[in-house]
Amino acid sequence: MYEQFKTRAEGVSAEVHRFPTQAAALDFIIGFLRDEGVANAPDRRAVWAGCPFLAGIDRQQLAGIDGLHLEVSRERAAEARVGISQMDWALADTGTLAQDATAIDKRLVSTLPFIHIALVATAALVPDMPTWLTKVQPKDSGYISLITGPSRTADIERVLTIGVHGPSRLIILFVDALGGTN
Repeated sequence: MYEQFKTRAEGVSAEVHRFPTQAAALDFIIGFLRDEGVANAPDRRAVWAGCPFLAGIDRQQLAGIDGLHLEVSRERAAEARVGISQMDWALADTGTLAQDATAIDKRLVSTLPFIHIALVATAALVPDMPTWLTKVQPKDSGYISLITGPSRTADIERVLTIGVHGPSRLIILFVDALGGTN
């Protein structure tokens, strides 16, 4: 299912990577943040919403990244270049991510920054929406978010534009060792 998800997600301009461990995914994220020039300045910051991934890593490695904030506010997210959140599910047939985004910090980091890094447990990959709906109870969530690729619209003179209503870049990181989070 991973290959099907990757094909579908890349078909709508998402970037998809897979890592065996949280440590490997964290190394990628740290390198990415450095390459993107994350710093403590407007439009250069990064925000990371609270999630199980953070509970399973040594946060000391993150302390050396100037401009990375683990406490999310509307102002910080609006000024951030990169937002990081953990998704609850991934739907293989459409390359779609699903998240219980009742917590406002999850919505802020996935919609306001220019780049969204989405973490997902490989075990949370399901074949399609009907299967996903057997595993989740929408009535138990205040806000369910479905994300398929970076923000895009073609309503302006029928010209496809990326990033108008949200991030212009979506990077999806599957982590094999990240389990039991949904």
